[in-house]
Amino acid sequence: MKRILLSCTLACIILAGCTEKEPLYLNPELPAEKRVQDLMKRMTLEEKVAQMSQYVGVEHMKAAEKEMTPEEMKESHAQGFYPGLHSSELIEMTRQGLIGSFLHVVTAKEANLLQSYAMESRLRIPVLIGIDAVHGTGLYHGATIYPTSIGQAATFEPELVERASRETALEMRATGTHWAFTPNVEVARDARWGRVGETFGEDPYLVGQMGAATVRGLQTADFTGFDKVIACAKHFVGGSQPINGINGAPCDISDRTLHEVFLPPFKDCVDAGVFTFMMAHNELNGIPCHVSRYLMTDILRDRWQFDGFVVSDWMDIERVHDKHATAATLDEAYLQSVAHGMDMHMHGPDFADCIIRMVREGKLPEKRVNDAAAKILLAKFKLGLFENPYIDEEKVDEVVFNAAHQQTALEMARKSIILLKNENSLLPIDRNRYKKIFVTGPNADNETLLGDWSFRQPDENTITVIEGLQQVSPESDFEFFPFDTNLRTMEMSRVKQAKERAARADLAIVVVGENSMRYMWKEKTCGENVDRYELSLVGLQQELVEEIYNTGVPTIVVLVNGRPLSTEWIADHIPALVEAWEPGSFGGQAIAEILFGEVNPEGKLPITIPRSAGQIQTYYNYKQTSKWFNYGTGKSTPLFEFGYGLNYSRFEFSPITLSANSMTPQGSITATVEVRNTGRVTGSEVVQMYIRDCYSSVVRPVKELKGFSKITLRPGESRKVSFEITARELSFYDIDMKYGVEKGDFLVMIGNSSRDIDLQREQFVVK
Repeated sequence: MKRILLSCTLACIILAGCTEKEPLYLNPELPAEKRVQDLMKRMTLEEKVAQMSQYVGVEHMKAAEKEMTPEEMKESHAQGFYPGLHSSELIEMTRQGLIGSFLHVVTAKEANLLQSYAMESRLRIPVLIGIDAVHGTGLYHGATIYPTSIGQAATFEPELVERASRETALEMRATGTHWAFTPNVEVARDARWGRVGETFGEDPYLVGQMGAATVRGLQTADFTGFDKVIACAKHFVGGSQPINGINGAPCDISDRTLHEVFLPPFKDCVDAGVFTFMMAHNELNGIPCHVSRYLMTDILRDRWQFDGFVVSDWMDIERVHDKHATAATLDEAYLQSVAHGMDMHMHGPDFADCIIRMVREGKLPEKRVNDAAAKILLAKFKLGLFENPYIDEEKVDEVVFNAAHQQTALEMARKSIILLKNENSLLPIDRNRYKKIFVTGPNADNETLLGDWSFRQPDENTITVIEGLQQVSPESDFEFFPFDTNLRTMEMSRVKQAKERAARADLAIVVVGENSMRYMWKEKTCGENVDRYELSLVGLQQELVEEIYNTGVPTIVVLVNGRPLSTEWIADHIPALVEAWEPGSFGGQAIAEILFGEVNPEGKLPITIPRSAGQIQTYYNYKQTSKWFNYGTGKSTPLFEFGYGLNYSRFEFSPITLSANSMTPQGSITATVEVRNTGRVTGSEVVQMYIRDCYSSVVRPVKELKGFSKITLRPGESRKVSFEITARELSFYDIDMKYGVEKGDFLVMIGNSSRDIDLQREQFVVK
């Protein structure tokens, strides 16, 4: 008996000595990579695959369950639930550690609740919560809404975009989210596509600069910490040039175009440290992007050495089976996607079971699962979620929509607005001459200023155009005539009434454009999955402008829209035209300040505006033969060119001075111009440098943007602006698809737009 007791005692002592007080992965003093290794050793296959599985938030799911049928869910890109899986079961799965990530969680309360469920799991692994914070965390009620991406690009200020993105990261963490599904660095070459406003425009260089700035703002140099989020470069790749303008339609482009136009902005994001990629809805040259080994492995990981993780887009792996039909079964689609490089599935319950089964059947190496789960866990460790997955709900208001963020949003709005036409200097408005001002138009008093990826915001947080006008010029006598937000149901009787009212005014301001309001999905004319086959003003907006113009009253048109519109008649007849894009929370104030001259406009077009959809594709960096002949009817030139934008100052450019007339591929040349403000007010100008290879082994564009610099000058002030030209600015893919510089003549062009008449020119030789 004594021997038995002694043996038991010794066994207990030995077991106690072997018992770990705290797992290594919970030790914040250890490097994140070491913590990942320790945690992975403790995880079952089911728990690893769970990290690869994302679901919509419980509250989103409850709403979708009420509003949608299973058939509608299959076609939806915005709302989702899971037939046969109740929201209560989703909670239980989180408690069991079978969910690694959520999206569409739009309240701090729900974010904390989901984390509390995750803390009940065996290993207490927190969930990673992603959200479409494209221009501010706009799906959160009360957030700061910055101009949409197309407006951000119009500022030509990457530093400002980085600052706004940094503030967005702070608001995200304050409200419980950790992963921004942005930047969208697709190069927009088809204005019919509804998501143009979500991009930074048509130029690979500009898109890359703005995308990299967004990544730096969201992640900083290293996203370790409680005030950072991870960024997501999307959609990889080609979705912005669908064959018919429709979101998700096939993209058929040459390998040269892929590498010269569409891939560079994504590479810029990799160089900036982006930690996640999202694949594109579409097929690229016949291969669905979600199962493309070439994109996810050959290019992204092997060639670019990307070390983050890849996420699918909304149910797009499923579409490999039921839409693209390149996988005979859903299981085959999941297997192809993960085997070829996919790390996380957005969203749904079938994925995890399939991947577990494929590993156990030997069809998928477990190493592929380990690699994916490890990257996702690394993000959670670096973001500090294991130390504290919760947020203090009482401190949300200290961060969200605070004074500093409001000021940035206002500054960005001011700098994003573009003056396209100002005949006879109608602008800025002379308060002494124009005392009675008539204001109308569907977009004069609503939240379409906020753009897509924004839910309804508090009224007090959004300044509409009429509110901005009244605020900036309280002494003016404004008469406002409203229209409903539904552009498709405008009534001619209301248009006639507006004309009668306008006839009594000294000046008319008409605010027209499109409707991107996400919470009015059936009224949208722009944004995600709202594509068009023509680009004119929807409804009776054109008639409204013409009727008011016909009164003889001087008329100003303000466009609030997310894509270029073919407003040729307006450009030809209306004396003052302003492109405001979707300028965010303070858009109405910024527009009013520009109209009344409180602010000098400085925005430049980041995309060419065509005269009609028939000009698509139209972009400034075209090949010479695409302009070989004119169209048989109408004008062949664009309505407004890339890089164009007026202001209330006037700037003169000196001829270009080169530091040398020749260089080697290893050397450099400096090109310099002197810019003088010959106007009467202080203004800012974007100095743009374009390059052309005069003769080359393959056909090259007539010009390509390779540098820009914004300067501010007082009246009479001048400044020299220099650009260094190196192999980076001159390289391209030659006839053998080898990247480098070819010898020969090059043309450098510097000016304030891509228009030939706005550019100074000088030639040099690469020996």
